[in-house]
Amino acid sequence: MSWLLAVAVLAGFAVDPSAATDHIVGANHGWNPNINYSLWSGNQTFYVGDLISFRYQKGTHNVFEVNETGYENCTMDGVTGNWTSGKDFIPLPEPRRYYFICGNGFCLQGMKVAITVHPLKHNASSSGHGSTGAQGEASAAALRTSSTAWLTAIAVTAAAVAAFC
Repeated sequence: MSWLLAVAVLAGFAVDPSAATDHIVGANHGWNPNINYSLWSGNQTFYVGDLISFRYQKGTHNVFEVNETGYENCTMDGVTGNWTSGKDFIPLPEPRRYYFICGNGFCLQGMKVAITVHPLKHNASSSGHGSTGAQGEASAAALRTSSTAWLTAIAVTAAAVAAFC
């Protein structure tokens, strides 16, 4: 267990904390029934490399990533992910629309959230000091790949540490 803690600490030093945001679903309300998650997500801006975190009572709730049909109908259509730890850190590696629901029947009570993840902003520091074209795109792609790899490593480590706590 101590080696997991050491890995988590080292990973924390290796990542620039300003590079990503951890969006905690529902903020202080967490992942629970009868919360307006559309209102919550509408007040967030998600970028590639950010995390979305779900906090809930383990065993009572869970998180499934589904397609739009699954989201709209509260079904398991297009399931691409399933989390059950109660402290789930989910990386957002690509710009697109993501759909999450509770698969334990609570989706019909409002436990569903849809988010749109935007590409990273291009600025002088992330695009090679104002470079354009292929060079700027290559720099941005390298930054996205590096950030996503580190975020995934942190999410896996955090989940492992949470499992032992």
